[in-house]
Amino acid sequence: MNEFNSTDKKIINATFKILQKEGFAKATTKKIAAEAGVNEVTIFRKFQNKNNLVEITKECYLVRYLEKMEEIFDFNEDDEIEEYLQSNFVGLLNLSENEYSIIKLAMEEVRDIPERKQLISRITGTIIDKLEEFFKSQIEKGKIRQIDARVLAGMCFSITFQSVILWKVYDMSPSVETDQYANNFLDILYNGIKV
Repeated sequence: MNEFNSTDKKIINATFKILQKEGFAKATTKKIAAEAGVNEVTIFRKFQNKNNLVEITKECYLVRYLEKMEEIFDFNEDDEIEEYLQSNFVGLLNLSENEYSIIKLAMEEVRDIPERKQLISRITGTIIDKLEEFFKSQIEKGKIRQIDARVLAGMCFSITFQSVILWKVYDMSPSVETDQYANNFLDILYNGIKV
């Protein structure tokens, strides 16, 4: 967002707030202008129309979110598997409401406009790629048996996405404490299901 001046940033931030509260259909340039403290004409002069403004806003927030995902799923060569996965789970749990709103907007966008699946795909791809990279390094070190790292990444992503992100996006609370859930998931992952 560094390429935008302060007025642009105010408008983009106001757009995100209005989209969070009201969704795309009810978000008007008039409401956005009032939230940003600017004249509606300023929005049209800088962004041409509502669709351009919304696209720019989503891209700005998506870039921030992807950077956060990179940070959460980044690893050091010395990281132990248990610590890494626990850290991922906790990192997702500690995302801000704004960060979860980005996912919610992306999911609503997919539902409303099928050809716009790119936003959610980029988020998914970022997380799975980082997990796969970590698991490949653990396989090379001999800490994980020879398995398909992409499948394992997809499995871990599915659990964390369903368990954490969807709970937060839809304001659902799990039936168990999240720490206990994370520990149970990790126990099953490490020890399998066979007796």
